[in-house]
Amino acid sequence: MTESMIIIGGGPAGYTAAIYAARSDLKPLLIEGKMPGGQLTTTSEVENFPGFPKGVQGGELTSMMRAQADRFGTRFVSDEVISVDFSSQPLIVRTADGSYESQTVIIATGASATRLGIPSEQEYYGRGVSACATCDGFFFKGKKIAVVGGGDSAMEEATFLTRFAESVTVIVRKDELRASKIMQERAKANPKISFVWNSEVREVLGDGTRVTAIRLFNNKTNDIADLPIEGVFVAIGHKPSADAFKGQIELDEKGYIVTRPHSTQTNVEGVFAAGDVADPHYRQAITAAGSGCTAAIEAERFLSAREEN
Repeated sequence: MTESMIIIGGGPAGYTAAIYAARSDLKPLLIEGKMPGGQLTTTSEVENFPGFPKGVQGGELTSMMRAQADRFGTRFVSDEVISVDFSSQPLIVRTADGSYESQTVIIATGASATRLGIPSEQEYYGRGVSACATCDGFFFKGKKIAVVGGGDSAMEEATFLTRFAESVTVIVRKDELRASKIMQERAKANPKISFVWNSEVREVLGDGTRVTAIRLFNNKTNDIADLPIEGVFVAIGHKPSADAFKGQIELDEKGYIVTRPHSTQTNVEGVFAAGDVADPHYRQAITAAGSGCTAAIEAERFLSAREEN
């Protein structure tokens, strides 16, 4: 059987696309992947999603989105997409357990923040360790915090965090920044921002409930020192979850799916991309949900146009 629509990915973008598609009676099939709910499931509390003035747990928010999609008739498959064939219609989506055909596909597989890869980072994630200044900066008013990274993202995060923090220390692995000149100048001119060079975070220290310091290794002198802080923001990059689509649709140099201007349409007819997998700039739950809505509407219009022809 050829589906009208397959949605790949179960986060804010995928669930929102499913809600809109299901309400249009398209009976979408949503393949949730290995992490239903997406990155929000790792977020303890979301305070910037409209409609929740007291905040909401990340996992609770995505569960409500899923329930809403289910209410309108979305069908769910708990499987992971391993490959696709977008060379002709119908579009083919292959998972570990089977193969599906569809007239339209919405890719909403998200992206993941690159982590430091140390156990203590995971232990304190959401309790002082974050990968999103826009999401969590508000919680660090008047506190001393650190940002790890030397690129544009790190400079942007550090500069943004000075709105809230008492001080921001940027931990840089080399003796120079990778960031663009204008971003470097902006950060270096900010009196709240200081830099620790040639240093790597070896451990996140805490009292069991919150971060109290980070342990730094100087790769020039081999010295180890603890920096007292109350929060650490990891800004060493994001990786879009688009490996299954390489060679099938256009990706940019960083691996993000390329869409047409002011659209979610990819370079392949009938294939749309929504959320963080196509968004290297904002990476917010609300922008992901909005693009999921856009993708569903554009896919529905694509199907309607095919029927008319």
